[in-house]
Amino acid sequence: MSVTLSHQIGERRPAGTENVVLEVHNLKVYYTTPTGDVRAVDDVSFEIREGEIVGLVGESGCGKTTTAMAILRLVQSPGRIVGGQILLDGQDLVRLNERELREIRWTRISLIPQGAMNSLNPVMRIKDQIGDAIETHEGRLPRKELQERILKLLAMVGLPSRVYHMYPHELSGGMKQRVCIAMAIVLNPTLVIADEPTSALDVVVQRVVGETLLEVKNRLGVSMILIGHDMGLMAQLVDRIAVMYAGRLVELSDVYSLFKEPLHPYTQLLIESIPSIKERKPLKLTEGLTHDLRNPPPGCIFQLRCPHVTDKCREVVPPLLEVQPHRRVACHLYYDV
Repeated sequence: MSVTLSHQIGERRPAGTENVVLEVHNLKVYYTTPTGDVRAVDDVSFEIREGEIVGLVGESGCGKTTTAMAILRLVQSPGRIVGGQILLDGQDLVRLNERELREIRWTRISLIPQGAMNSLNPVMRIKDQIGDAIETHEGRLPRKELQERILKLLAMVGLPSRVYHMYPHELSGGMKQRVCIAMAIVLNPTLVIADEPTSALDVVVQRVVGETLLEVKNRLGVSMILIGHDMGLMAQLVDRIAVMYAGRLVELSDVYSLFKEPLHPYTQLLIESIPSIKERKPLKLTEGLTHDLRNPPPGCIFQLRCPHVTDKCREVVPPLLEVQPHRRVACHLYYDV
């Protein structure tokens, strides 16, 4: 690999005015239950710029993967998109029918799934799985041309040519994950969504997969959404971080500023939970429980666990506003509404 992970988060480029690839406006995704709708994603808005990686972080159940599935229009029943816009290069994906979505998936937007083994067909060779993706969208190709294209793709993600003839069960976890990366970029999409691509891997393989993602981003210029809860890994891979809690976006910032000075109390707790290799310190735990997503409390959604809660927090919902250049936070500590 020609790209190595950076351990200096200050090297990230600052947020700028690059072309916007994806715009999510007031997205709402609810799951129907007999006792009321679960608000898995509730009024979420953010954007992805050309050639950048945005990390979507938060604890399990906060709505990260549901947001990704909504962008891909893959939310399964009883879930449904109840509001908002998802603009990919200005085209609203929410309004597209299934035929139009099939044309867009993989060609303009694609997914690197969390479970590589569960995503690959166990009875098909790697060459056939990648070949199917190509020919489904581009029609039949000469065998030699298809083979060369697949081998070139495997080399791009750091896999040896022998993988071409292998079955998924013959590959290690890291190799399977890189096959999924290869399949996600096979048709040169504009946007790639990586759903916790390193969560089931050991730290050494995590590094290899992280290097692969950076290599793909730098060589192809694709934009990425990286979903996860490993703040240390995010610090090394992403340009900006969007922090989610209980279905809401609570902070959006460039990675350097967020780690240097986290604004939202929840973001502060997430960063304090990262183990230190320099000093021994007790594990920081967050008191309290997340509210019932079927019945959110009035005011701030983090009020039940926030160490800085006030009466205003219990009454007024804090909007996500820009409080510093290119930094947005939903917290009454930083503004009066």
